[in-house]
Amino acid sequence: MTSTAPALAPAPVSWDDLVAAALLGTERRTPPVAVRPGQDAASALLDAAALSTVRRRAGLRPAPARPGPAPAPEDPRPPLPPAARSRLAMLLADRSSPGRSGPRSAPDLAELLPQWLALANQHGYRAPDALLPTLLDAARARTDLRPEALTLGGPRALWLARLNPDWKFALRGGPGRGTAPASEPGGAASDDAEVRRSWEEGLFAERVSLLARTRHRDPAAGLALLSGTWSTERAEDRLMFLDSLRDDLSPSDEPFLEQALSDRSRNVRATAAELLAALPDSAYAARMAERSAACVSLSPATGLIAVDPPEQCDSGMQRDGVVPKPPSGRGERSWWLSQLVEATPLTRWSEWFGGLDADRIVALPVADGWTGDLHAAWCRAAVRQRSAEWSRALLGPPGSPPATAGAPAVAAWRDPAKLLSALPSEERARWVADFIASHGLSDAFRLLGVCAVPWSERLGGAVVDALDIARDAGSYPWSFSGIMGLAERCLDPAQADRLEMLTALPDEPEGAAPGAGGYWSEAFQRLVGTLRLRGAMRAELAGG
Repeated sequence: MTSTAPALAPAPVSWDDLVAAALLGTERRTPPVAVRPGQDAASALLDAAALSTVRRRAGLRPAPARPGPAPAPEDPRPPLPPAARSRLAMLLADRSSPGRSGPRSAPDLAELLPQWLALANQHGYRAPDALLPTLLDAARARTDLRPEALTLGGPRALWLARLNPDWKFALRGGPGRGTAPASEPGGAASDDAEVRRSWEEGLFAERVSLLARTRHRDPAAGLALLSGTWSTERAEDRLMFLDSLRDDLSPSDEPFLEQALSDRSRNVRATAAELLAALPDSAYAARMAERSAACVSLSPATGLIAVDPPEQCDSGMQRDGVVPKPPSGRGERSWWLSQLVEATPLTRWSEWFGGLDADRIVALPVADGWTGDLHAAWCRAAVRQRSAEWSRALLGPPGSPPATAGAPAVAAWRDPAKLLSALPSEERARWVADFIASHGLSDAFRLLGVCAVPWSERLGGAVVDALDIARDAGSYPWSFSGIMGLAERCLDPAQADRLEMLTALPDEPEGAAPGAGGYWSEAFQRLVGTLRLRGAMRAELAGG
């Protein structure tokens, strides 16, 4: 009896050979595989590749299991009321970037999400666990949402962010200024060595955030952190770090800022000079005041302010941040004078001018046409030094002509929006309301942007009245779209009932812009709908 030896299995073909055959093509090279009857070479090659893939995967050893993440930290804040939770889910589902994609009369939900987050944080709620991933995705897509979204997300949002690289932005800033959790650099449980390590090894955005948190908690410790690496930082980084000292600036920062006046970077020197000018008792402020006193004086006999600008920009002035080369179209001496005056403490002018207050000093005549230059420098000084007295004096009454590009030189130096930012919020709203009542809305957009939200009843009423007047006059409606957008976000929701009557389609007066009536009707419908929705959001967050 004859025995037959079993057939040997064909030797496996290497993966590299299979790839080479596939790249060349089966028509150019016979593949190194057995072709079954009725099968073409290409199919045989693919079968062999599939078999080789299974063989390779089967031979892999399983990797050791990684330890699971630590449990998510507890968040002791109260949960959202059920209606508010549903509202958040709806807003996140429509979290596309700002811009309307639905009917023109429908509220813009993307614009309402930032307001909802801010209101929820004012109530001290925490985000629902199930919505944290969607909330982090929304904050990733829109940087304007991040501070409020991370505050609402709290420690559990940071816990999730460590598990997904798409959310690493959350680890760079923490949930809010001065609120880093204990396990994070800058938190209460971090020791000096951990803070130092994070400062020296962290990404730039992380370092800026760490410096801000440390400065807010302990200004001296933050300054020591920056001083330790200052000489090795890049110029652009030194500029950003220096600017972060602004919020918690104190006289103890003066020696460091004086050293920064000799920095290699012109921008760093300019920022150091600006910060020193905000310290009225600094040696820098005294030097600039001495120079200003030599250039500007009051004649007791005539009551006239005389101006004699510097003849040259010497090395001392340049070391103190005075830029020698003026902008195009500006005279050198005028340019140097303005930089000296705006860096001089405003209290000095009252001392030099016989105890006069800001109102009377601003009203004094200025000789030789220097009014615009002098008042413009005082304006910048008032904003920089946050002086309500000088801002009020330089603004003048709201019924005076607005400062525009084509205004006379006597008013062209004013920037009301910046000056208003130095006034208390209630006074700011009253001034803008009276300005709108006198001049309408054409020059009011920037002024409204610096008013506290929601607008006061007086300011909101002035805006609504001006919009009603523009509508009845058949004004070109699209020129008011910016004001309408502000009104949707800033008007008190209680104004909705008053605005309801303006949603009707008006009779278009003769000479009105074509289609203006329909646009005004849709715009007011959207405004009323948005205000009602904002009112509902408030009630839901209040638990109503």
